[in-house]
Amino acid sequence: MSRTLRVAAAQLGPIHLADSRAQVIKRLLALLEEAHAAGCRLVVFPELALTTFFPRWWSEDQAEIDAYFETEMPGPETQPLFDRAKELGMGFYLGYAELTEEAGKVRHFNTSILVAPDGRLIGKYRKIHLPGHSEHLLDAPFQHLEKKYFEVGNLGFPVWRAFDGIVGMCICNDRRWPETFRVMGLQGVELVALGYNTPTENIHHPEPVHLRMFHNHVTMQANAYQNGTWVVATAKCGAEDGFPMIGGSCIIAPTGEIAAQALTEDDEVIAFNCDLDLCDYIKRTIFNFEKNRRIEHYGLITERTGVVLPPKS
Repeated sequence: MSRTLRVAAAQLGPIHLADSRAQVIKRLLALLEEAHAAGCRLVVFPELALTTFFPRWWSEDQAEIDAYFETEMPGPETQPLFDRAKELGMGFYLGYAELTEEAGKVRHFNTSILVAPDGRLIGKYRKIHLPGHSEHLLDAPFQHLEKKYFEVGNLGFPVWRAFDGIVGMCICNDRRWPETFRVMGLQGVELVALGYNTPTENIHHPEPVHLRMFHNHVTMQANAYQNGTWVVATAKCGAEDGFPMIGGSCIIAPTGEIAAQALTEDDEVIAFNCDLDLCDYIKRTIFNFEKNRRIEHYGLITERTGVVLPPKS
């Protein structure tokens, strides 16, 4: 009997600066109810699902920045989401900005959590591949200040036994890096949950609009196939206070095929029955790591960060 997990990607439309946490939680609860009506056991919400994408705004006021962060999870404003999910017997992935203290130091992370149907916290992930910049780009149409507002995640790429399978997490730009998925793949991952907030415009280099969506999907499709895993990717999208972000939320099979995809840039639920046993034949045959990987030739991957060109002849 196959291990079938019905999963939902719960896409969010724009969250504006003026929108309150309470308004956002109300929308998340509506998406949760819709996913429950569709028979889902796991719901994947987006990256930074509780606020606007605040890294587009420059600020030197730390109190203003910290207002976008959560100091506890669940907290008073997010507790209703946890309570209703538990009542419905549903688990979820939620992305948010985390403000915490470790070893006497205040830390800021771009974080996601995986919550069990009984309300238990299964695991936490902190974004490792932070895009953007830390300086104020005065000529840019908007900022992308993740390197200013967040620290690089310090939890690695763990996986957990959950939902009758092996589940991992990553966030947004992590999806573009094959190392993200290979580290989880080497732990037998069968489903990767990820949320993203991706601007429609690349402020560093002009790109045709269609390339943004193509690159969004092709990286996840390739990594799903190369590691024999399902990928459930959920966007926060649309124009937030006039600044557009791509949608394209999708559920990708271990074969690399897109099994379901959102059609709008609004709040939208897409659902699919993910056969976790479909991962098996790819892990046993095409990408049988134990038989075919040749780690003695991969040293540069961990020894070198940037490109070093070969010497000129």
